[in-house]
Amino acid sequence: MVSMTPKGEMVERFLDFAARGDVDQISIMISHSNFLVNECGQNGWTALMFASRNGHFEVVKALLSKGCDKSPVNKSGQTAYDVAKFWGHKHIANLLANDEAGSLERVLPNAGPEEQESYFSREFLHRMSEKRTDSQWLAAKQSSPETVFLLFFNLNPLVTAPADEAASGGSDMKLCRLRLPSVEELLRRGDTMVVFLGVEKLPESHSSSAQKDGDDGLTAWFALNTEQNPMDHLRSVDAQSFFLKPPMPGLLTLCENDAGVLAQARAVLAWHSRYSFCPTCGSATRADEGGHKRTCLQADCKSLQGIHNTCYPRVDPVVIMLVIHPDGNQCLLGRKKIFPPGMFSCLAGFIEPGETVEDGVRREVQEESGVRVGPVQYIACQPWPMPSSLMIGCHAVAVSTDITVDEHEIEEARWFTRQQVIDAFVKRGRPPFVLPPRQAIAHYLIKHWIGINANL
Repeated sequence: MVSMTPKGEMVERFLDFAARGDVDQISIMISHSNFLVNECGQNGWTALMFASRNGHFEVVKALLSKGCDKSPVNKSGQTAYDVAKFWGHKHIANLLANDEAGSLERVLPNAGPEEQESYFSREFLHRMSEKRTDSQWLAAKQSSPETVFLLFFNLNPLVTAPADEAASGGSDMKLCRLRLPSVEELLRRGDTMVVFLGVEKLPESHSSSAQKDGDDGLTAWFALNTEQNPMDHLRSVDAQSFFLKPPMPGLLTLCENDAGVLAQARAVLAWHSRYSFCPTCGSATRADEGGHKRTCLQADCKSLQGIHNTCYPRVDPVVIMLVIHPDGNQCLLGRKKIFPPGMFSCLAGFIEPGETVEDGVRREVQEESGVRVGPVQYIACQPWPMPSSLMIGCHAVAVSTDITVDEHEIEEARWFTRQQVIDAFVKRGRPPFVLPPRQAIAHYLIKHWIGINANL
């Protein structure tokens, strides 16, 4: 057994007093050894973090009055402000944010790490939205031999994979990048929906020579969707290509670049497939602005006056949340009947009109599980093109623990301990449940909770 130095023992006692809220002992120890205010223990936790974690307002005030530094971060990347904010101690968070030594980083709420790039979120292309109204430029790009076309049949993408991967949706699956000769006939058909996705930079050598010919040197990408089998109208298509049907779970095997492009393409194409007629007056509509707008053909329609959200591709906000037990060592997960056997995931639901993210989290959790939620903290988000959702990922702290499942929403909900979640991640022994796939934001929310709780 390794013995602790006298200084180490003193630091441990000081941190323990802070965690327990003993402001008298804290003050006495600081008066004799002022260096203690910024000492840290295991996993980088300071006295200020422990006091913030447990809601000891007077200890926090005492530490700040003695010049305690608020900027240190623990091994989870959290400051004392982050800890207080996460655990719902708003009075302490406000004190830490508004103290004259505060900084912008601590004023901005951030219980998670730096901004995360989730699956389906990578911006591989420059969207070039300013070119959507330039019909001549779009027409020229559609006729360019350099342009890339992605093809969908009833929203199912054309992909390619080695023969032994095709049936299982293996990890070598890629979106088929078609060129003009392959899709020329489809572009002439009136029932083909065409959406401009953006541009990629060509190699410098090509760009320089192209500029001399009046070209801008940009390779454009378009997505095409048809409701009739297009295979008879395609030329020069890889023999190993096929339409991915159903799209899930195969889409989760694409590389990050392909997943990001597909998320944009499929969401906009799905909107077109559902909005052929004007939601305002019922008349027919046409696609405009490179496929990023639909215009009503009825001259006196109200949708032609001003800006209306019925004219543009919709994005449906969905809250998805990991609910944490008041003891900090359990989380609430649920399962739907459609889930694979044994899989549990975060609760989720659509935000309603006039509702904040926080209120949406509280309402959905209570509706689905009967559990009431207090503090809510945004963590990260993820586009989910099935068909056009934006998953807004949060952590939420429960203020009740009894579960009453709404069987119309989910079939089961349970509290799982931190150790059970770890066992599911490392697949130790017989895990108590199966995690959602790593590409889903639910997986990240659960994984991030383990990282936080390891130091709380």
